[in-house]
Amino acid sequence: MSKAIVIGAGLAGSEAAWQLARRGVDVTLVEMRPENESPAHHTGQFAELVCSNSLRGAALSTAPGLLKEELRRTGSLIMECADQCAIPAGGALAVDRERFSKMVTERLCAHPRVTVVRERINEIPQGNVIVASGPLTEGALADSISRALGQSAPLHFYDAAAPIVSFASIDMDKAYFASRYDKGDADYINCPMDKEQYTAFAAALRTAEEAPVHGFEDKKVFEGCMPVEVMARRGEDTLRYGPMKPVGLRDPRTGVRPYAVVQLRADNAQKTMYNMVGFQTHLRFPEQKRVFSMIPGLENAEFLRYGVMHRNSFLRSPGLLDRHYRVIGQENLWFAGQITGVEGYIESAASGLCAGFNLARQLRGCALIDFPPETALGALALHISTENRDFQPMNINFGLLPPMPERIRGKRERYTALAMRALDCLEQLRPVYQEDLEV
Repeated sequence: MSKAIVIGAGLAGSEAAWQLARRGVDVTLVEMRPENESPAHHTGQFAELVCSNSLRGAALSTAPGLLKEELRRTGSLIMECADQCAIPAGGALAVDRERFSKMVTERLCAHPRVTVVRERINEIPQGNVIVASGPLTEGALADSISRALGQSAPLHFYDAAAPIVSFASIDMDKAYFASRYDKGDADYINCPMDKEQYTAFAAALRTAEEAPVHGFEDKKVFEGCMPVEVMARRGEDTLRYGPMKPVGLRDPRTGVRPYAVVQLRADNAQKTMYNMVGFQTHLRFPEQKRVFSMIPGLENAEFLRYGVMHRNSFLRSPGLLDRHYRVIGQENLWFAGQITGVEGYIESAASGLCAGFNLARQLRGCALIDFPPETALGALALHISTENRDFQPMNINFGLLPPMPERIRGKRERYTALAMRALDCLEQLRPVYQEDLEV
């Protein structure tokens, strides 16, 4: 009887366990929470979303949209639950985070081939193992990973989470609903600023007191999740061309486009909680209250969760992992999730899906699946396995896919063509990735 152990029940571990179980493998899914706490998590549920509740762009003309569609077509548990828990977010797919995590947990706990163990793992166990312990892996397990892989320590970068405020505390006489960049419905709350307000706010951010983070330096901040105060220090207009960009956000009451705008997106289906889009931060909590209360409409905001900063660890995967997320030279040891150098929710789920697929096939004596580089799944796998002296975590993007052979004018048209090609390639693999499903 085929057996496997999955360490960690985040997005990657949950997806890997599901794919293994669907293919007849008895899975022990080990999760340390809630018995052991994490600096970023708040519950013991599986696949908890610790930063934004957005899974990013939904359209096929976006790379995240393509990856999500590939995950749907390959039977992803994460995407199935996300689609069922979706809430309005314009051109993005956002979910009710509590309902989403609860659904993933219930589905896995109910599967007859999944056994859940709630304990901390300090040593990589014997057997067929997928390590999906996440970007906060530390202590004894991190040491065990280093010994197993023959490197002194994982690399690290720093990641940040945005604050969440109560909708009831937002002054809607000053804020207004509008779509994000004129895409979708008016799902975002917009807090407008004139030049004077913006200048004062940016100055306050630059001088606000940060929470102590050991070893923190601006150059180590992962660009895709940069703290808002770091952006403020990079130039007077950095925020206005980043998360506070006012394009397409005219106030419907006046017709005037603000000098800058802070956007908030619903964080739950009831729309009682809103997160500050792009406002990841590691300011001290009192400083967050003081500075963010300068935003028009948030003067009396109730902060349901302040922004937090935490260290994220990842491997130098090129040279350590192959394109199946398997350790080179150790066919029973696999990794999945952000620890491999994929960055983002859906990217983590994608790595878990690929690792689960292929470990199950290996246990059945079948050839492993090579997702083509023209697909988003294949492109991510190549990113973490292709030698790169300056290897860094990466979100899915069309730059990872090989270009179309013919020149296509217009970015949207070009990206749509890349997406259609990817889905055609994936369709050709359908008989392979479905042949070992347990009836």
